[in-house]
Amino acid sequence: MCNPPYGVDWKNYAAPITTEHDSEGFKGRFGAGLPTTKDGQLLFVQHMVSKMRDDERGSRIGIVMNGSPLFTGGPGSGESEIRRWLIEQDLLEAIVALPTDLFYNTGIQTYIWLLSNRKPVERRGKVQLIDASSERFWRSMRKSLGSKRREITDEARNEIVRIYHEGLNGAAGYGDISKIFATTEFGYREIRVERPLRLKFEVTLERLGQIRGHNRFGDLGDRGEEFLEAIEQNVGGQVWMNREDFLPVLGEALKPFGRLVTAPLKKAIIEILGEADEDAAICLDAKGRQEPAPKLRDYEVVPLKDDWREYMAREVEPFVPDAWVDLSCTDARDGKVGRVGYEINFSRYFYRYVPPRPLAEIEAEMKALEVEIAGLLNEVVA
Repeated sequence: MCNPPYGVDWKNYAAPITTEHDSEGFKGRFGAGLPTTKDGQLLFVQHMVSKMRDDERGSRIGIVMNGSPLFTGGPGSGESEIRRWLIEQDLLEAIVALPTDLFYNTGIQTYIWLLSNRKPVERRGKVQLIDASSERFWRSMRKSLGSKRREITDEARNEIVRIYHEGLNGAAGYGDISKIFATTEFGYREIRVERPLRLKFEVTLERLGQIRGHNRFGDLGDRGEEFLEAIEQNVGGQVWMNREDFLPVLGEALKPFGRLVTAPLKKAIIEILGEADEDAAICLDAKGRQEPAPKLRDYEVVPLKDDWREYMAREVEPFVPDAWVDLSCTDARDGKVGRVGYEINFSRYFYRYVPPRPLAEIEAEMKALEVEIAGLLNEVVA
């Protein structure tokens, strides 16, 4: 059993830990990954896993932590990779959400992680989540001890243990308390979705002013104003909806200035004169491929159990048919499209809908408050 300190900075101890991670990998304690130095809870988890018995009996570990290790860190982060390792190695058996206000020095909600390297056959490939945070499992203390204002009764503790021991999965009376999921439920792939770059080009006084104010404009020396006039006369007065048509005309306009037009300056001019427009032609690179629009780049979270191609066809392409997946954005470990992440979001699995109060009730309350405020104002005036 372990109750590591929450949110403790381990920056001062980072050197030997990082060295062990880099040099020993999974032969050491921290092969799965390193969390941010702001919180060392998942370091404790890996340390304890390294002490598990590797015999017929194996080991079971109970660790009390706050909510941070459940979801902190995106795909590829140290936190996510540690969760990934625990779940893909089938070490995580159950997590129990506890009530708030159980500890002397903090009122935050805590969770018990139960790990085992000898899961029973019926639990393999599965994780049980138990939400024991409701009033059903705690009572108020007659006298608070610091932040500790609640306690779990013996009866409630026995019930939690029974729910875990019997592996209740949404059984009658426990549908909103205990649920069992396949380990793949907590994994996802973050795929990078691109859309084509479409630019229109137009010369305006405002944009000429932006060119004049650019830090590379000084490369032109005393020919700066002449340069702007050449752009306005040769390229102005027209809206260009195709970059392939615009660039040759711009190149002719800039040709008299020769080497004064440096590559950074030309790039800046193109960026200033161009703006995104859905009606413009798609911009192509030197190999004739569609260029992605950086400002339209998005990321989609695809459940690990789903195929990302089917997800795109169902969730993205009907709404943005010109979108495509960047196949070069792959996971560092399995090399497949999309970076793998793992998180355990209790709120998602145990969400309880609370209907809003009736409008008549809210209106009556507001009228009562108006009467009360009017009475207070009369007292002040009197």
